[in-house]
Amino acid sequence: MLYPDRIPDWFSNLFSGFLWHGDRQKKSVYLTFDDGPTPVVTDFVLDQLAEYDFKATFFLIGDCVQREQELFQKIRFAGHQVGNHTYNHLNSWKTSTTRYVENVEKASIVIDSRLFRPPYGRITPTAARRLRERNYKIILWDVLSGDFDQWGNPNGCLKALKKNTRSGSIVVFHDSEKAFDTLKKILPEYLEWLRNEGYSMSQF
Repeated sequence: MLYPDRIPDWFSNLFSGFLWHGDRQKKSVYLTFDDGPTPVVTDFVLDQLAEYDFKATFFLIGDCVQREQELFQKIRFAGHQVGNHTYNHLNSWKTSTTRYVENVEKASIVIDSRLFRPPYGRITPTAARRLRERNYKIILWDVLSGDFDQWGNPNGCLKALKKNTRSGSIVVFHDSEKAFDTLKKILPEYLEWLRNEGYSMSQF
């Protein structure tokens, strides 16, 4: 698969219970980072965001937050949003609904947020309904950076990122060790490009 992958609006409109993108008439994007907080990697992301004065949303794994409280507080202190990404990075398609919802609620004890992104972008209709009943807002995306693909080409990822980003895009990166090598190469230049193109930052 070519990354980043852009989800067409006709597809996202079929699943209106999820947020796939923001206002297409406003020249702003939503920068999101999944799977942290991760020492060194999250610090790098925070430094880059601060350099360009951009705010982002971090969808965090509860177990990582429990272990990295200082880094979690650093994210909050810098003015970024946080969201729930389950406690153990569970795949809804491979987990019972009861266990999945319990895992999300366990993460909510350490992540005070009703924003939720399912790991792998996968969630069953029943789990989604149960979480919406608990007032979670389920955030997906329309642009996937592909930073996690260790076989990918960073230059190709960056080129596709620029091509696929548009007004209202929700863009996914990962502040994880697996993604770090690619992230170091593409994030600074992408942020520079966003600034030069006149994009502002939005939060949920």
